[in-house]
Amino acid sequence: QVQLVESGGGSVQAGGSLRLSCAASGTIFSINVMGWFRQAPGKQRELVAIITSGGGTNYADSVKGRFTISSASARRFLYLQMNSLKPEDTAVYYCAARMSGVLPRNPDELDFWGQGTQVTVSS
Repeated sequence: QVQLVESGGGSVQAGGSLRLSCAASGTIFSINVMGWFRQAPGKQRELVAIITSGGGTNYADSVKGRFTISSASARRFLYLQMNSLKPEDTAVYYCAARMSGVLPRNPDELDFWGQGTQVTVSS
């Protein structure tokens, strides 16, 4: 089993930055894809960024150029650097992992989830 714990959320003004962290434990060797998802009130959960075991990354168009996903210690840690934050970035952000190396298309395709961390961006 894999356990994921997020941290680093908070409240910032538009244009500010935050760095989210995710610590993974358990059977980390079984993970091939990790990523960040977010869910705003009344909205569906959406993909923010993905990183594969080979180091490849993918981003949602809405965050491309502003957010950077990275990992360290062979997927023990996952990070999301968020710059130029906008009010529409306000959401609960979740760290997630998938055993399959295939790029997930929907949140339901992720196998493990953290508890989430709140990010609030005010204008």
